[in-house]
Amino acid sequence: MMNTFLGTALGLTLMASAASATEKMRISLQLPLKSHLGQNLQLFEKEVEARTGGAIDVEIYDSATLYKDKEVPAAVGSGAIEAGVASLTRYVGDAPVVDVFYMPFLFNSEDKVRAAVAEGSPIRTAIETEVAKTGGQILYWQAYGGAVMLSQGGPIKTPEDLKGKKVRVFGKTLGDFVTAAGGAPTLVSGSEQYLAYQRGTVDVGMTGVSGVKSRKLWEVMDTITVTNHADIEFVVVVNTDWWNGLSPEIQSQIAEAASIAQEDVRNRMSEIEAEAYAAARDNGMTVVELSDEDLAAWKAVAQPVYDAYLAATGDVGKSILAAAGN
Repeated sequence: MMNTFLGTALGLTLMASAASATEKMRISLQLPLKSHLGQNLQLFEKEVEARTGGAIDVEIYDSATLYKDKEVPAAVGSGAIEAGVASLTRYVGDAPVVDVFYMPFLFNSEDKVRAAVAEGSPIRTAIETEVAKTGGQILYWQAYGGAVMLSQGGPIKTPEDLKGKKVRVFGKTLGDFVTAAGGAPTLVSGSEQYLAYQRGTVDVGMTGVSGVKSRKLWEVMDTITVTNHADIEFVVVVNTDWWNGLSPEIQSQIAEAASIAQEDVRNRMSEIEAEAYAAARDNGMTVVELSDEDLAAWKAVAQPVYDAYLAATGDVGKSILAAAGN
C-alpha cells in the first residue's frame, strides 16, 4: 500500500515538474491561419512540439489579434512576446539594408531570390546581422512571392496608369517606387488593406498574390496586374533574451524545425502563387501580364529608388546590390 502511494506521489511530482518545465513560445501573425504563412507556422508548431517532447508550447496568434505587422519588431525586440512574423521591410527603420528585396525588378527570377535568401549568402548574412541589433533575431524566412498591383476598373500597366492615384504600400522603398512613378504612396498594414480598398482610402493596392486569396480581396478589387516588381519576404523573429535563455539542445531542436518549415514554404511558393491566381480568376478577377514595352517603362522610372537606397545604406548597400548582380 505504501509502495503504491509512493509510486503515485512520485508520478504526480514528475508530471508537475514536466508541466512547470514547459516554455511558451507565442507567435504573432498578421495573416489568417488559413494563409500559407499561417499553415507554415502550424507546420513549425508541429515540428517544434514533436522534437522538444512538448517542452516548448507554441501558440499562434493570427490575424493581428495581438500585434499589427508594423508593431511586431518592437514587440519582439522588447520581449513583450517571444516571437512574431513580420514583413522584412518592417525593419527598414533600424536596418535600411533589408529593403534590397524591394529594389524594383532586381530579383526578377526564382534563382536570384533563392541565391539571396540562402543561409550564409552575403545578402542574408548582412540583413540578419542588422536585424539582430534590434533585440530580436531572425529564426527563419518565409517566402511570400512577387509583388503585384490591384485595381478596380482596369489594369496598372505603366507608370502613366499610376499617376495621381493613392497606392497602398507596405514599406518605405515601395513608397519611393510609387512616388517615382507619379503615384501617392499610403502605408497600410496587411490586416487593414481590405477595408482600405473597400472604403476607397486608396485607389491601387500592392501585395503578394497569395494575400489576394487568403484575404478574399476579389470582393473589393477586380484586376491584378502581374508586375512582380519586388520580392516579398517575411521573417519569423524571436526575442534574443528569450532565445538565449533556452538550453543549447532546445535551441537546436527549434532551429531544425525552423529549417524544415523554411524549406517547405520556399519549395511550395510557385504552386501557392499558381493556386492564388486561379482562385482570383475563378472569383471574377482579370489578371493582366506586362509586355516588354510596359516593363521597360516601369524600369525607366526606377533609378531614384536605387539612389535613395544607396544613400541610406552606404557601402553595405553597395556591396549587397553587387552581390544581387546589380
